[in-house]
Amino acid sequence: MQHNIILVGLMGAGKSTIGRHLARKLGLTFYDSDKVIEERTGVSIPTIFAIEGEQGFRDREEQVIAELCSMCGILLATGGGGVLRDANRAHLKAGGCVIYLRATAEQLFQRIKHDKNRPLMQTAHPLQTLRDLLKAREPLYLEVADLVVPTGKQKVNVILRDIHNKLKQLQEQENAHANAPS
Repeated sequence: MQHNIILVGLMGAGKSTIGRHLARKLGLTFYDSDKVIEERTGVSIPTIFAIEGEQGFRDREEQVIAELCSMCGILLATGGGGVLRDANRAHLKAGGCVIYLRATAEQLFQRIKHDKNRPLMQTAHPLQTLRDLLKAREPLYLEVADLVVPTGKQKVNVILRDIHNKLKQLQEQENAHANAPS
Protein backbone atom coordinates (compact mmCIF):
# COMPACT_ATOMS: atom_id res chain seq x y z
CA MET A 1 0.00 0.00 0.00
CA GLN A 2 1.24 3.44 -0.83
CA HIS A 3 2.03 5.77 2.05
CA ASN A 4 -0.76 8.34 1.48
CA ILE A 5 -4.36 8.48 0.36
CA ILE A 6 -5.35 11.31 -1.95
CA LEU A 7 -8.94 12.23 -2.77
CA VAL A 8 -9.83 13.89 -6.08
CA GLY A 9 -13.17 14.88 -7.58
CA LEU A 10 -15.31 17.85 -8.42
CA MET A 11 -16.48 20.34 -5.80
CA GLY A 12 -19.19 18.85 -3.63
CA ALA A 13 -18.10 15.23 -4.19
CA GLY A 14 -17.34 14.86 -0.49
CA LYS A 15 -13.54 15.04 -0.46
CA SER A 16 -13.28 17.08 2.77
CA THR A 17 -16.07 15.31 4.65
CA ILE A 18 -15.09 11.79 3.59
CA GLY A 19 -11.41 12.68 3.98
CA ARG A 20 -11.73 13.75 7.63
CA HIS A 21 -13.63 10.58 8.56
CA LEU A 22 -11.35 8.26 6.57
CA ALA A 23 -8.18 9.85 7.97
CA ARG A 24 -9.44 9.31 11.52
CA LYS A 25 -10.40 5.71 10.75
CA LEU A 26 -7.00 4.94 9.18
CA GLY A 27 -4.85 6.94 11.60
CA LEU A 28 -3.63 9.39 8.94
CA THR A 29 -3.14 13.15 9.26
CA PHE A 30 -5.80 15.00 7.25
CA TYR A 31 -4.98 17.90 4.93
CA ASP A 32 -7.31 19.84 2.65
CA SER A 33 -5.19 21.63 0.01
CA ASP A 34 -7.65 24.55 -0.23
CA LYS A 35 -7.60 25.03 3.56
CA VAL A 36 -3.78 24.95 3.58
CA ILE A 37 -3.77 27.70 0.93
CA GLU A 38 -6.25 29.78 2.94
CA GLU A 39 -4.21 29.34 6.14
CA ARG A 40 -0.99 30.39 4.42
CA THR A 41 -2.45 33.43 2.67
CA GLY A 42 -4.77 34.48 5.48
CA VAL A 43 -7.64 34.97 3.01
CA SER A 44 -10.41 32.88 1.46
CA ILE A 45 -10.18 31.12 -1.92
CA PRO A 46 -12.72 33.57 -3.45
CA THR A 47 -10.49 36.46 -2.30
CA ILE A 48 -7.43 34.86 -3.92
CA PHE A 49 -9.43 34.43 -7.15
CA ALA A 50 -10.55 38.07 -6.97
CA ILE A 51 -7.03 39.43 -6.39
CA GLU A 52 -4.78 37.01 -8.29
CA GLY A 53 -7.22 35.36 -10.69
CA GLU A 54 -7.48 31.64 -11.29
CA GLN A 55 -3.87 31.50 -12.55
CA GLY A 56 -2.54 32.91 -9.26
CA PHE A 57 -4.61 30.46 -7.28
CA ARG A 58 -3.45 27.52 -9.44
CA ASP A 59 0.19 28.55 -8.89
CA ARG A 60 -0.34 28.43 -5.12
CA GLU A 61 -2.24 25.14 -5.43
CA GLU A 62 0.59 23.53 -7.42
CA GLN A 63 3.12 24.45 -4.73
CA VAL A 64 0.92 23.10 -1.92
CA ILE A 65 0.09 19.85 -3.74
CA ALA A 66 3.78 19.20 -4.45
CA GLU A 67 4.65 19.79 -0.81
CA LEU A 68 1.83 17.70 0.66
CA CYS A 69 2.36 14.80 -1.76
CA SER A 70 5.97 14.53 -0.60
CA MET A 71 4.84 13.85 2.98
CA CYS A 72 4.09 10.41 4.46
CA GLY A 73 1.10 9.17 6.41
CA ILE A 74 -1.41 11.74 5.23
CA LEU A 75 -4.84 11.83 3.67
CA LEU A 76 -5.08 14.72 1.22
CA ALA A 77 -8.35 16.18 -0.04
CA THR A 78 -7.54 18.21 -3.15
CA GLY A 79 -9.48 21.08 -4.63
CA GLY A 80 -11.70 20.17 -7.59
CA GLY A 81 -9.26 21.71 -10.06
CA GLY A 82 -6.18 20.13 -8.51
CA VAL A 83 -5.85 17.77 -11.49
CA LEU A 84 -5.71 20.51 -14.14
CA ARG A 85 -1.94 20.87 -14.28
CA ASP A 86 0.37 18.13 -15.54
CA ALA A 87 2.74 18.70 -12.60
CA ASN A 88 -0.09 18.22 -10.11
CA ARG A 89 -1.21 14.98 -11.74
CA ALA A 90 2.35 13.66 -11.60
CA HIS A 91 2.63 14.58 -7.89
CA LEU A 92 -0.75 13.03 -7.10
CA LYS A 93 0.06 9.75 -8.86
CA ALA A 94 3.47 9.54 -7.17
CA GLY A 95 2.16 10.70 -3.80
CA GLY A 96 -0.11 7.84 -2.85
CA CYS A 97 -3.26 5.90 -3.59
CA VAL A 98 -5.57 8.28 -5.47
CA ILE A 99 -9.32 7.84 -5.01
CA TYR A 100 -11.72 9.61 -7.35
CA LEU A 101 -14.96 10.45 -5.53
CA ARG A 102 -17.44 10.43 -8.39
CA ALA A 103 -20.89 12.02 -8.56
CA THR A 104 -23.10 13.45 -11.29
CA ALA A 105 -23.33 17.18 -11.93
CA GLU A 106 -26.93 17.10 -10.72
CA GLN A 107 -25.95 15.42 -7.42
CA LEU A 108 -23.11 17.89 -6.93
CA PHE A 109 -25.40 20.83 -7.67
CA GLN A 110 -27.85 19.71 -4.97
CA ARG A 111 -25.01 19.68 -2.44
CA ILE A 112 -23.39 23.03 -3.26
CA LYS A 113 -26.14 25.23 -4.74
CA HIS A 114 -26.31 27.47 -1.65
CA ASP A 115 -22.53 27.64 -1.05
CA LYS A 116 -21.27 31.13 -1.94
CA ASN A 117 -17.65 30.17 -1.21
CA ARG A 118 -17.11 28.53 -4.62
CA PRO A 119 -15.82 31.09 -7.14
CA LEU A 120 -16.40 28.91 -10.21
CA MET A 121 -20.10 28.56 -9.29
CA GLN A 122 -20.81 32.29 -9.31
CA THR A 123 -22.36 32.07 -12.78
CA ALA A 124 -25.81 32.58 -14.26
CA HIS A 125 -26.15 28.80 -14.85
CA PRO A 126 -24.23 26.93 -12.12
CA LEU A 127 -25.64 23.49 -13.02
CA GLN A 128 -24.43 23.89 -16.61
CA THR A 129 -21.08 25.11 -15.27
CA LEU A 130 -20.84 21.91 -13.19
CA ARG A 131 -21.71 19.79 -16.23
CA ASP A 132 -19.01 21.55 -18.27
CA LEU A 133 -16.42 21.21 -15.49
CA LEU A 134 -17.22 17.52 -15.04
CA LYS A 135 -16.97 16.88 -18.77
CA ALA A 136 -13.57 18.61 -18.91
CA ARG A 137 -12.13 17.22 -15.67
CA GLU A 138 -13.45 13.67 -15.43
CA PRO A 139 -10.83 12.27 -17.85
CA LEU A 140 -8.15 13.84 -15.62
CA TYR A 141 -9.67 12.37 -12.44
CA LEU A 142 -9.79 8.96 -14.10
CA GLU A 143 -6.19 9.36 -15.33
CA VAL A 144 -4.82 9.73 -11.79
CA ALA A 145 -7.25 7.44 -9.95
CA ASP A 146 -6.25 4.09 -8.50
CA LEU A 147 -9.84 3.65 -7.29
CA VAL A 148 -13.18 5.18 -8.29
CA VAL A 149 -15.85 5.43 -5.60
CA PRO A 150 -19.36 6.72 -6.28
CA THR A 151 -20.59 9.33 -3.79
CA GLY A 152 -24.05 9.92 -5.19
CA LYS A 153 -26.78 9.61 -2.60
CA GLN A 154 -24.96 7.24 -0.25
CA LYS A 155 -24.47 8.15 3.38
CA VAL A 156 -20.94 8.86 4.62
CA ASN A 157 -20.64 5.53 6.48
CA VAL A 158 -21.59 3.59 3.33
CA ILE A 159 -18.98 5.47 1.29
CA LEU A 160 -16.36 4.88 3.99
CA ARG A 161 -17.12 1.14 4.02
CA ASP A 162 -16.87 1.06 0.21
CA ILE A 163 -13.50 2.83 0.27
CA HIS A 164 -12.21 0.59 3.08
CA ASN A 165 -13.22 -2.56 1.15
CA LYS A 166 -11.62 -1.31 -2.08
CA LEU A 167 -8.42 -0.39 -0.25
CA LYS A 168 -8.31 -3.89 1.27
CA GLN A 169 -8.77 -5.47 -2.17
CA LEU A 170 -6.02 -3.26 -3.59
CA GLN A 171 -3.70 -4.27 -0.72
CA GLU A 172 -4.45 -7.96 -1.32
CA GLN A 173 -3.71 -7.57 -5.04
CA GLU A 174 -0.43 -5.81 -4.28
CA ASN A 175 0.54 -8.54 -1.78
CA ALA A 176 -0.36 -11.32 -4.24
CA HIS A 177 1.67 -9.60 -6.96
CA ALA A 178 4.65 -9.09 -4.63
CA ASN A 179 4.57 -12.73 -3.51
CA ALA A 180 4.12 -14.19 -7.00
CA PRO A 181 7.05 -16.24 -8.29
CA SER A 182 9.17 -14.38 -10.82
